Amino acid sequence: MTVKRLAIENFRPYEKAELLPAPGVTLLYGGNAQGKTALIEALYLTCTGRSHRTSRDAELVRNGQPFSRVVVEAERRDGRHDVEILLRPGEKKRIVIGGSVATRSGDLMGHVTGVLFSPEDLRMVKDGPAERRRFVDMELSQMRPAYYAALQRYSRALLQRGTLLRTGDLTCLDAWDEQLAKSGAEIMRARIQFVEKLCAIAQGVHEAISGGEKLEIEYRPGAKAEPDTAALLKLLQASRGLDLKRMTTSVGPHRDDLGFLIAGADARAYGSQGQQRTLALALKLSELEVMKAETGEYPVLMLDDVMSEL
Repeated sequence: MTVKRLAIENFRPYEKAELLPAPGVTLLYGGNAQGKTALIEALYLTCTGRSHRTSRDAELVRNGQPFSRVVVEAERRDGRHDVEILLRPGEKKRIVIGGSVATRSGDLMGHVTGVLFSPEDLRMVKDGPAERRRFVDMELSQMRPAYYAALQRYSRALLQRGTLLRTGDLTCLDAWDEQLAKSGAEIMRARIQFVEKLCAIAQGVHEAISGGEKLEIEYRPGAKAEPDTAALLKLLQASRGLDLKRMTTSVGPHRDDLGFLIAGADARAYGSQGQQRTLALALKLSELEVMKAETGEYPVLMLDDVMSEL
């Protein structure tokens, strides 16, 4: 996949800017606080629908302006893909794909695919399970829009089940358990496959750039059950008593985690700064190959201040 044009308006420090990348590598060079990261952030927004730096879309709008706009023209094996995202503070983002307004956020996935490596990626190793789940979810969603739809269904069911547990109203709990189990099993299967493919590639990459240290990646499910609907439903029903006491759902893929082991030791707890940086880089480079194997072409690779991590 290649990016032919990136245009932004009222995005971060920019009033207006346009980038027309030439074939090959595009280098953004300049001093601190000049807007280099903002351009990468804008491109990543069209890949995933979210910023890698903030969860608040309003922060992307230039100070004092009523809106922000990002437009990308990309070329893929199957032809041209144009994406436009309009942000207005306090409103839902507007996504236009090929000139047509998208009715769902999931419609964005798969049009502009990208892998981003930035200093924030160390959080994937250092922080809690949510960061590692987000890492897996963002890549799978780009490769498989159906996965993103399953995530949305699961999130809605999880929210509804949580409301019932807090109110003690059990009349519809069985129905939400069934929805959780169905979408949850789909999510688990996709994550297991992704982690297996990622690990197979990352081991060789990590060994090459670390001087021979062995890397292992473990999928640590938040549901000790087989990734099928019946098994997950049985587990949800068995945990209902505990869930009612705690007023939250205690099992399911929303509690999944990944384990990164370097030479048999947990990288989060025992890895040095250098080992953690090397791990983050190996994972990102491996993502490229996983996405190429899945989609048949390389995504765009975005490197933000990569020398700080090398």
